[in-house]
Amino acid sequence: MPVEILMPALSPTMEEGTLAKWLVKEGDTVTSGQVIAEIETDKATMEFEAVDEGTIGKIVIAEGTEGVKVNTLIAVLLEEGESASDIGTAKPAATTATATADTAKAEAPAATTTPAPAAPVSDGKRVFATPLARRIAADKGLDLSTIAGSGPHGRIVKADVEGATAAPKAAASAPAAAASAAPAAPAAKAAMPTGADANTVMKMFEGRAFEEVKLDGMRKTVAARLTEAKQTIPHFYLRRSVQLDALMAFRAQLNGQLESRGVKLSVNDFIIKACAMALQKVPDANAVWAGDRILRLKPSDVAVAVAIDGGLFTPVLKDAHQKSLSALSAEMKDLATRARNRKLAPHEYVGGSFAISNLGMYGIENFDAVINPPHGSILAVGAGLKQPVVKPDGEIGVATVMSMTLSVDHRVIDGALGADFLAAIIENLENPMAMLA
Repeated sequence: MPVEILMPALSPTMEEGTLAKWLVKEGDTVTSGQVIAEIETDKATMEFEAVDEGTIGKIVIAEGTEGVKVNTLIAVLLEEGESASDIGTAKPAATTATATADTAKAEAPAATTTPAPAAPVSDGKRVFATPLARRIAADKGLDLSTIAGSGPHGRIVKADVEGATAAPKAAASAPAAAASAAPAAPAAKAAMPTGADANTVMKMFEGRAFEEVKLDGMRKTVAARLTEAKQTIPHFYLRRSVQLDALMAFRAQLNGQLESRGVKLSVNDFIIKACAMALQKVPDANAVWAGDRILRLKPSDVAVAVAIDGGLFTPVLKDAHQKSLSALSAEMKDLATRARNRKLAPHEYVGGSFAISNLGMYGIENFDAVINPPHGSILAVGAGLKQPVVKPDGEIGVATVMSMTLSVDHRVIDGALGADFLAAIIENLENPMAMLA
């Protein structure tokens, strides 16, 4: 029986994607685990592997197609002995399961000219079985939801159904039971999170020259998440300045010593380390909002905003408090490069309790950053500027001063706690040598 290949969910936020490129064509033989396509998610371009082996009987979605919904039929795989005539009018089942980011793959049996048995559902979840096992079960009248699978990931295989016997069940109640078990289809999200619709806005500018820019998956995701953040997170802001002269001198000294190793530390590397250590010193600030509770993290997993064409990534430096400055520098450079090439895997930009957004390199003196849910806070970093300051002895002097704003989720962190956290960050930056102790 032909096997449907469905659009997988390759990231936690993916609802649709672009089928960027097919790496196989109709008639090609594929094996399990072979990369058959490249799919652009809302964040990255990822490889998609075949789950079963067989022959590509039909490619349903052409490469370059945008907005392909998760679980949409994209191709049909023929098993041994089958031909294109077996495909018939195959359509994706209404109860297909979403692929997880861990497996990055999804598959389901296809309908042929002889209707295939519907994918069984148990407690609202589809039961996975091989096409042959499903065919045997249909012939024997077996309820697959009552059979434990011995295949990979609990999939029901031929051996599981050969010795099983059908349990009696009322035919009249079957359709009703199936209907009640089937999960409700999620409501479609609006293309624009808030504000007037596109037609209304475009009418306002009739007669004026403009260019319509189509939103890609990343920009749609950024718009939706940041709208959600500003609508649902009670932000408040804490602002302080930090003097960087000691850090700049220490950085120059370290870079001179590390030059032979090809290492050059940036101010941002010190900021990452300072924040990671501050999360350890003020552990109550190392927290995220989880709907009806707060989760306090043990490690310091620090996300750092990276600007790319058309959007941004926030790759996460895990266990940043345990890593040296040179290790953080090398990891950040690698993550930033792959982020700009959209080659990050989902686990590399998901997680963390806290983020850093540094626009100082663009000359921005200060700004307020938007918290990235479910993070409890985000630090906005401005440019370091020479400014007049009053020294401890009362004399007027000049120092390199950097403005920082901590945006805080008031559900997670109160004012005094946020102030303690920001003070710990500043203490680390103004005493950089202590970060190596």
